[in-house]
Amino acid sequence: MIKSIKSFFKNFNVKALFQNQVIRNILTVGAATLLVKFIGFYKESVVAANFGLSEILDTFFIASLVPGFIDTVFLGAFKNVFIPSYVAELRTTNSISSFQSTGFLVTGIVSVFFMLVAFIFTDVYLENFFAGHTQQYYSLIKIQFHYLLPCIVIWGFSSLLSGLLNVSGEYKYSSFGSVFVPIAIITCLFLYRDDLGNLVLAVGTLLGSILCFLYYLTLCLSKKVLTLSKPDLKSSNARIMFAQLPAKISSGFLTGMNGVVDQYFAAQLVLGSIAAMNYGKKMPAFLIGLLTIAITNVLLPYFSKLVLNNREKSFKMVFKMMKITFLGGAIFAVLGIIFTDFFVEFFFQRKEFTTKDTDIVSNIQKIFLLYIPFTIAGMINVNFLTSINKNSFMAYVSFGALVLNIILDYVLIQYYGILGIAICTTVVVILKNIVMFYFTYNESKKIKIII
Repeated sequence: MIKSIKSFFKNFNVKALFQNQVIRNILTVGAATLLVKFIGFYKESVVAANFGLSEILDTFFIASLVPGFIDTVFLGAFKNVFIPSYVAELRTTNSISSFQSTGFLVTGIVSVFFMLVAFIFTDVYLENFFAGHTQQYYSLIKIQFHYLLPCIVIWGFSSLLSGLLNVSGEYKYSSFGSVFVPIAIITCLFLYRDDLGNLVLAVGTLLGSILCFLYYLTLCLSKKVLTLSKPDLKSSNARIMFAQLPAKISSGFLTGMNGVVDQYFAAQLVLGSIAAMNYGKKMPAFLIGLLTIAITNVLLPYFSKLVLNNREKSFKMVFKMMKITFLGGAIFAVLGIIFTDFFVEFFFQRKEFTTKDTDIVSNIQKIFLLYIPFTIAGMINVNFLTSINKNSFMAYVSFGALVLNIILDYVLIQYYGILGIAICTTVVVILKNIVMFYFTYNESKKIKIII
């Protein structure tokens, strides 16, 4: 093991690394994302100071759960299968504008459909997943939910526009889109808290989402990335895209259900448990988001192009990048665990956020930090497997992870309460990424790749 580490650093060519265009793109997006994440983290600090671990925060997280779930599972899944097919379409003589229109048509139909489904089944969802609360509690959820509902359509189109920018190499500009939501929430808290009352977070999210969409649209038009014409649903790459979509959606759905399950079990505990769990994810989400946004935005288009040109080189690249990011993620995780208490106290402990809240969130956060290296390296693997259309396998793995998550949540919550949910999530994430790594390794052996 020690010899392997020494060999890694001995062969690590820093100059060559920074001369690599892919690495430079990742660093560019990473720098932009870092600024956005700091603003987002400041937003969380402001929200914590105003609400602590309160009923308002619990209800907001529940209200945003379904829209966020739809965005991640269905709209995110479509974007991930759209990009490889779009890259393949660029290599043909077909009309790119037709393929873009196909993407926007499908996104619009799917967004509106699930927005209506979410609206119709809200009462059933709340009564079954979050039973035993007061009518006031449910009313708070519903009124915030109604403001978040239009975000589903907005997020869908924004996601596709950002994907087009990434394929076109406009990484730097597209990375700033997510800054609008935290800025809008902060503005609403400082200027309109009294006017908006309990709706301040939901309204801020909606306004920020609209601004984000307008930013992407303006950028696409100014860069001449967006060209629309009559959709062609029968092109060869469109058929491949539609064939991969069920497996990708299934994988995303099963993965997204882990968060729903965790919130369901957290809701069975004392008031504020959902908020505590979400705050416990803030630092891991900051570190993971910083790297995975940069990696995903650059690597999915890159892998999609590389697989078409040189499949052997694509496997070598993915293993190399997983090694580097796992090591970097491990360093981040160790430092995060060491300084967790300080960071939670520094960023969140004021006004409504008490010392007791800090202790609870710090302990949860330390557990979540353990899965950082596996998640970051795993995201590279997920992008690669998506680019080679191995979505069916990821769906099977996601199903197994969901079953394990339900079992461990049920068992561990009996002994460790809210910490049991954090332990469960960490174990499931680590095991899931190990399984997917070995699958990629076995795939590489078919073409005799040495990692």
